[in-house]
Amino acid sequence: MLHILTISLLGLTLFASPTYGQKPSQTEPKFQAALPGYTYQFPRDNFSHDDFRIEWWYYTGNLETETGRSFGYQMTFFRVGLEGDKPIENPSKWKVDHIYFAHMTVSDIQNKKFHFFERINRKGIKNAGAETDKFHIWNSDWSLTAEGNTQKIIAQENDTGIELNLTPIKKRVFHGKNGISVKGSDKGNASHYFSFTRMKTKGSVFIKGEKFKVTGTSWMDREFSSNQLNPSLVGWDWFSLKLDNQTEIMLYQLRQKDGSVDPHSSGTFIAADQNYHHLTLDKFSITPKNTWSSEKTNATYPALWEIDLPESDTHLKITPDFSDQELYNLRSISGSYWEGSVSVKGSVAGKPVTGKGYVELVGYEKALKQDLPD
Repeated sequence: MLHILTISLLGLTLFASPTYGQKPSQTEPKFQAALPGYTYQFPRDNFSHDDFRIEWWYYTGNLETETGRSFGYQMTFFRVGLEGDKPIENPSKWKVDHIYFAHMTVSDIQNKKFHFFERINRKGIKNAGAETDKFHIWNSDWSLTAEGNTQKIIAQENDTGIELNLTPIKKRVFHGKNGISVKGSDKGNASHYFSFTRMKTKGSVFIKGEKFKVTGTSWMDREFSSNQLNPSLVGWDWFSLKLDNQTEIMLYQLRQKDGSVDPHSSGTFIAADQNYHHLTLDKFSITPKNTWSSEKTNATYPALWEIDLPESDTHLKITPDFSDQELYNLRSISGSYWEGSVSVKGSVAGKPVTGKGYVELVGYEKALKQDLPD
């Protein structure tokens, strides 16, 4: 996915300023671009890639209790490298060469209540980090770890949050062409991008101290890059959909400042038999059918969509489980975005389907800005 990290750089200039006697070195640029020819290796590519500038570990899920009470969640851990073309020579543990932040949300669908939290920390004093040789990402007491094929998320704030175990049901999916998700025409306007599109999930959701045992499915996105978007974009709409016929669909629509859709918008269709294929913009359409306006930010977001994939005779209606799932006035990105649990109804090859998923809407409060501090 694109996710919000690509606009997170708005809020990081303060952290990037050379201080405490640091001085620029004369070494070559530090960060790699996401280019064709990259060879994925596992488990290595589950771990941190400090030679790329930006990366994230992103999870969303749709969960239920035994009595049918429904919840959605989002958990994302981000890393941003700050040295760029001017690496800083400083052995101090206070050196600021990476910023780590995290977003966690819980959607209480029955009560139409949305809970969101963020963390911002640096690595030097071990308040946050991501290991390069094992699956361990953390931000204070929020953590992501793995044991064998199962991944574990622990995150609570003000007695609200999640403790979940996630195990892949389907094989890993590589998006774009050979795992290179191109999002612009310039060299390096791309990311390395893979997903587990359906993960068996069980554990607990906490709402203000009340514990709910839940089961369901999750979607995991893993993406790393150094400069993936082009400056003509104002934002994007991103969809992850899990249908009850055991297919999944990922789509993203990049929105240009002139109101048009960027031709690099694309997606992936994952069949029930686990085969998958890349979708170019001419293979799908996303049509907003309604809107919702936030009282917190005055942003107006699309709030109902029709999605069509003619080649597979897929026609879907996507509806938010409730309107107000906006993360607003976040310090970590100096902005706001909408990301929430949705329900799906429609048909595939003439047969009715339902499903669940998540939608992310970026750039509706204000146009994204991608300037990286030097």
